Amino acid sequence: MNRKPLALTAACVALVALPGTADATPGRGVSAVTLYDHVVGDTDYVLKEITLAPGGSTGWHYHPGQVTGFVKEGVLTHNDASCALDGVYRPGQFISEESGAGYVHIGRNLGTTPVVLEVLYRSPVGQPLAVDEPNPGCSFE
Repeated sequence: MNRKPLALTAACVALVALPGTADATPGRGVSAVTLYDHVVGDTDYVLKEITLAPGGSTGWHYHPGQVTGFVKEGVLTHNDASCALDGVYRPGQFISEESGAGYVHIGRNLGTTPVVLEVLYRSPVGQPLAVDEPNPGCSFE
């Protein structure tokens, strides 16, 4: 396995999430390729390369496990459930997301070029990588 930096946006996890609530906001313009998936003990380690097309988003979601990512290309805009901007991540930067239903968030590509992330998920075995949630009341997706 190539040991290059890992990336995130968790984003993007909307692709691999189990169905969420009826009013969930699924991602759009998101594609993902699984690079690695291995269970050690009670933890599933999954490495994905995630691409957000211009204008795309992960949809609102949370992660049952820890997520760490690395921005390879583009600019990722990240908001929390209060609608506040909680990060803008550029190439070469890492992002780390808290786990649990108390940390609902969205990743968006507001630029004109794709955002490419390498994302490492450390999830409890049997749990989805992400769970879709409804928009918490923000004026954007």
